[in-house]
Formats: sequence, structure tokens, C-alpha cells
Amino acid sequence: MALRKEQGGGSGIAALWAPSLPGSAGLGSSNSTNAVCGGINRSHRYLCQLPSQTNGELLAVVEAIWVVSLSSHGARGGAVAPVGGAIAPVGGAVAPVGGVIAPVGGAVVTYGFINTCLQSLVIEKFGEEMWEKLKVSLEIQGAFMTYTVYDDAITMKLIQEASQVLGVPLEAILKLFGEYFFEFCKISGYDQMLRTLGGNLMEFIENLDALHSYLALSYQEMIAPSFRVEKGKHGEMLLHYYSDRSGLCHIVPGIIGAVAKDFFDTDVSMDILDMNEEVERTGKKEHVVFLIVQKTHRKMRSAHPIRLQDSEDTQRNCKALEAAFLRMKETYLKISVCPRKKSHWDIVRSLVMFGKGHLCDAFQPLYPETLWMDVKTFCIAFPFHIVFDEVLRVKQAGVNIQKYFPGIQTQKIQLDEYFTIIHPQVTFDISSICKFINSQFVLKTRKEMMPEAWKDWPTLKLRGQMIWMESLRCMIFMCSPKLRSLQELEECKMHLSDIAPHDTTRDLILLNQQRLAEMELSNQLERKKEELCILSKHLAIEKKKTETLLYAMLPEHVANQLKEGKKVAAGEFETCTILFSDVVTFTNICAACEPIQIVNMLNSMYSKFDRLTSVHEVYKVETIGDAYMVVGGVPVPIRSHAQRVANFALGMRISAKEVMNPVTGEPIQIRVGIHTGPVLAGVVGDKMPRYCLFGDTVNTASRMESHGLPDKVHLSPTAYRALENQGFEIIERGEIEVKGKGKMTTYFLIQNLNATEDEIMGRQKTAFDHMVAFLNKNQQQQLETEPLSD
Repeated sequence: MALRKEQGGGSGIAALWAPSLPGSAGLGSSNSTNAVCGGINRSHRYLCQLPSQTNGELLAVVEAIWVVSLSSHGARGGAVAPVGGAIAPVGGAVAPVGGVIAPVGGAVVTYGFINTCLQSLVIEKFGEEMWEKLKVSLEIQGAFMTYTVYDDAITMKLIQEASQVLGVPLEAILKLFGEYFFEFCKISGYDQMLRTLGGNLMEFIENLDALHSYLALSYQEMIAPSFRVEKGKHGEMLLHYYSDRSGLCHIVPGIIGAVAKDFFDTDVSMDILDMNEEVERTGKKEHVVFLIVQKTHRKMRSAHPIRLQDSEDTQRNCKALEAAFLRMKETYLKISVCPRKKSHWDIVRSLVMFGKGHLCDAFQPLYPETLWMDVKTFCIAFPFHIVFDEVLRVKQAGVNIQKYFPGIQTQKIQLDEYFTIIHPQVTFDISSICKFINSQFVLKTRKEMMPEAWKDWPTLKLRGQMIWMESLRCMIFMCSPKLRSLQELEECKMHLSDIAPHDTTRDLILLNQQRLAEMELSNQLERKKEELCILSKHLAIEKKKTETLLYAMLPEHVANQLKEGKKVAAGEFETCTILFSDVVTFTNICAACEPIQIVNMLNSMYSKFDRLTSVHEVYKVETIGDAYMVVGGVPVPIRSHAQRVANFALGMRISAKEVMNPVTGEPIQIRVGIHTGPVLAGVVGDKMPRYCLFGDTVNTASRMESHGLPDKVHLSPTAYRALENQGFEIIERGEIEVKGKGKMTTYFLIQNLNATEDEIMGRQKTAFDHMVAFLNKNQQQQLETEPLSD
């Protein structure tokens, strides 16, 4: 603390403990004794709140200071510049928090930031699957945008649905959300700013409305709740919570509890004492009164000097302190009769000893006897201020208030004739204003009271603090224009020069101009991000379609190699089984039908055949017209390639009976030929790559099909040897002449003796099928166990 020396000599040390209020006498006046004694009494009350100390040391220091200060005081008492104002701007430090506490009661509930927090809570506490379930239940599409406004109903449905799905009471969900929201804001980087909001829990809550007022600059759609703290009759803390939205009050204990534990190292319990609705100017407000009980369990951290409060230890020292102050009064009376001048070194030494004591935290501001500023200078220095009395009659106004509201210069004008209160939402009277004296107030001009030439101008809003002056029984509204950007400044026909140089509104306008630009960029980034997510999903779908098509053209492992940019070398396969099929009399059918009928017939047939390739795990090589070609054992060698192709052929014959001839209306007939042998396989072509088979085995398999009979599966000798003794019924056809091959002994495949038709076709068994099979099995067992009759 810096001391300022006044004319006439002497220091203002005594004023530290005896603040002189305007209108009271200074130490140099005839009433100086009363003034000092009053200061002693005030100091006594303050010191009684100090923590327990060594009484002798404490009282000795206090008495020594008073003796030094009083003995060195001259005829004209010194004055110390008020220091209390240095603490005032602290509230502005947390302005950029970005809606941290705003959601209580729905302030920012409509913004995507809140829904994003709720999403993060569900995912972290209950898992990603639970959030997806909630999204499906509520038909939520995409992600939430931070600065986008959403209907309240979405947020309420989210909370209610979460309560039902998770089986957790709604009150518990809201409290959990409050606790998590505070952590969510800390993760977002706002914890350091929030710490500066108040030095203790009460100060923190008192400044929430100021935070909401600032956030309204960026979140124009925000409808903030209001908080008011008061001390109960027995020293307990009562929190009054007002909100336009009902049912969200249980978020408050979650947030307040998390703040108290993290910032102030205290546990709090909050109970609802009263809950009702108050009819305000804008409609009904939910009013909830909480009882807050703090339980300190560690040394409290504080951003400001510790506010000393009553404790059992300090109360035990009250009697000793009272006796000490009585001695100090007597000492002063003796010194005032015959003051003894002390050297400056004695004074300095006493100050040093005083500073080392425990009283340095016990700050008391000094108030001058008179206000050292004339009325004109005050109105110029604070161009936006209004003084009004208990009946709202305007007593004084700043120069710019008079400039932009000329009618306010009229005598006996009522403040509510020119302004309405838009925040907090209270009626315009002294009692309501005093209720929210710790809140920031926003007043809006009445358009009908503006000069005719200004009717097209936007209404001006004034934001500031209400201060009650008890001695004058008047209220002063220290305010500034509420402007968000340079554009709004121009729309109101104002300039930066209209705002006092000491007013931080200038800086706020310029900084917020930049912040609005950053918010717009952030919105664009979020929109692009969401568009990118949607495009990524569409890309994944298209990629899957492409892969499906590619896998239909090429074997999967070959297709994967091509996707990776690798060249696929041709490979030799020592043994595989190749099948060809075609439709009997296909040329005649084409001549007698419309092309679309042929396409529909082939599409129906090939769809059934394609399904069978998956059932028996054979590879479809190609289709040309009515010809269908598959291979087993290529591209992945497998021992059972012949059995797989044989089962596939039997399935083809069954499926063909379900495809009708468009000419006759009867089921079509197919020929099937199978041959087993070596082949060379590889990818051919770049623009339209195809997996092709080369070798005499392919030609022989084709000859088996062309020399076959309708509705028969024709086998070559090598195919017969591969299927022999594998559970298939095969009959010999005999020796036939095969074009380009000469005479060959061929065979017909009849059936698989170890597989049913459903197994061949890959059909799923129904419950009825299982029941019939079970009954047949039981019947067979009974027949086997019955004794043979004579």
C-alpha cells in the first residue's frame, strides 16, 4: 500500500483503521477523537474475525501501531488513496469463458456446445453404443454444432431419454451433467479463467450473472438464469436461483459442488428449501432457494486476500481484544492531550513491524471526507451514468446519456419512462433492483421516447452496475453502451470517442469484432467437418460397392493385390475342376421371345447360380450368353474341389427347374459338363482386368457340356476318378466321340448320397424341419429296439 503525504505534514496511517466517510470530520477537526474511536470500534469488530494468534503478540502489535500513528499525526490528517477499487475489475477477467456456467437453467442449453457436452458425458460414462442407441431413439442426424442454436426440446428429450434408457432418475442425471459440464469446460481450457471469478464460493456465485451478461455478447440467443446469494439469520448461505425453464434446477448442485471442491477445496451440501414460480415482467420464472453448507477439508486456495470469518478460535479471543481496544482508547486520549512527536524512523520501524504481523491481510479502505471532484467533471469523466431516487426520479445523468436521450434533462422525469430492464428480468422498482444488486443490469431504451428523427435507429442498450447510496437514498447506475461490434456501433450512430478512454468497452468492441470473425470461421470449420464426415460415410458405402463389384470380377486376394498396386503373376494349378453349362434350345427361345424376356430369364437363372457359388465356395469365372463357367480349386487350391463343383452342378439342375421358359411356360433345361485337370490362371487386361483360365482342361470341360444331354451332369474320366468313392451316385454313359478328343468313356452324375436337397441348395432348416427330423429319428430308434416277432 502506497502512502500519500498531504499538505501540513503527517502520514495517513491512522486512516487505515479509521476510514473517514464523506461528511464526517477528519482527524484534524474537533471531532477527531470521535472519528478515531469510531475507527477503533470498527477495527475491533474486524480483528475479532482474525484466526487465533498469540494474544500478547497480537495485541502488542495493534497497540504499538495506534500509539505510533496517533503520536505522529499532525493537525491535518493524511489521506490514503482508496485501494478498494483495484479489486473491482476482476470480474472482467473471466469474460471469455464461453458459456461455462450459462447452461444452468437453460442459458446456453439451446446451443450445440451443451448437447456436445451431454454427448461426451454419455459416451465417457456409458459407452459409444449407448449414445448411438439414444441417437436412433431420438432420430438425431449428424453431430451438434457448437455455435448453432437448437430447440430446447432436443436437449430435454436427450436428458429424459438418457434417464429412461440408463435407468437413472432424472434428478441424478441432471446433477451428473452439472458435475461433468464443469470438467468439460476445464478440459476445454477455461479453468484458469474461472478461478478468477471469485476468491471464495460466495463471490464466485455472485459474479455468475456478470459472466452471463458478457456471454450474451457472443451468444445472442442466450436466455440466462439469475443467481442471488444472501446470508441467512444464522450465517448460512442461501442461493436464489431464477430461470425461465423449469425442471433444470438440479443441474445447479452438480456445478456448484464441482466448483467448490476443485477451486476452493470444500465439500458442499445443497438442499432445496423452497421452490415456486414468480410472475415477472416477462412471464413466469422458476424460483428455487438452495441452502448451501460448506465443509472445508483442506486449506482453501484463493485468488484474493482471505476474507476472515468467525470461528471458535477467534471468538475465544474477543474478550481479550475488547480489553486491548479499551486500553488503546485511553492511550489515544492521553496522547491527544499532549501529543509527543516521534521521529520518522520510529514510524517506519513501527510500520515494518506491523507489516510482519498477521494483520496485513485485514485490509480497510480509506474514504475521503469530501469527494474531490466537481459535478461537471464527474459527468464528463463518466458520460454514461444515471442517478435516480427511490421513486425512480432521475437526479443526475452523464453527458452522453443527456446527448442520446435529450428528454432525460427534463425535471422530474421517471427513469422507467425512458428505459426497461431486460436483464435481470425483474420489475422496474427499487426493491427488485436491490434483490439483484450484485448482478449486471441491462437497460433498453423505449423507442417511443426517442426523438422523431431517431425512430429508425436501433434501440440502445446500457449495461452496468447498480450501486445503492444509503446516505443519499439514491441509486447510481454506472454503465456503458452494450455493443458487440463496430457494425452495431455505426448502426447506433456512435463513435469510439463517445466512450470514455478508461472504459474497457472500447477494447471489448474491438476484441469482440475479432472474436466474432473467429466464431464464424469456427462455424464454417464445424460445418465443413460435418460435411466431410457425411462424405466419408458416403465414400465408405461407395467403396464397399466398388469392392463388391471388384470381388465379383476377380478373386478377393487377387483384387486386394491390384488395389495395393501390385502386379499379379499368373499361376499354374496342377489340378482343378471346371464346369460349363448352357440352356438347351437357347437359340430357338431367343428367336421366339422379346429381348427383355430373355434378359429376365437369364437374370433369374444367374441370380440363383450366383448364390450357389457362395454356398459351395467355387469361383465364377464368367458368363457368355447362356453359358456359365465356374472352377473349383482356383485361385485358392483345395483338395475337395471336385466335390464342391459336383454339388454345385446338382444345385444348378435343381435351381433351373424354378426358371420358366418364356415360350412354353415350362421349366428350362440345362446341360452341364465337368472336367478335372491342370490349368494356368492369371489376370488379363488393364482397363477391364479379368481373371482367366488357360489350358486344355478348359477346352475339355467345354466339350463335356456340348456333348452332354438335357438335365444331365456330364463327367469326363478324370472328373469321375476325382468323385469316385466320395459318396456320389454316378452311372457310366459309355464311350462317345468327342470333337477334337476322339473317343472317351464318360459318366453322368446322378446325386449326392450323403447330402439332402436342402443342404445342396444351402437352405436354412425351419423349426418344423427340425421337428420332423427329430420324430423320424425317434421312430427309427424305436423300430431298431423292438424285438423281432416269430
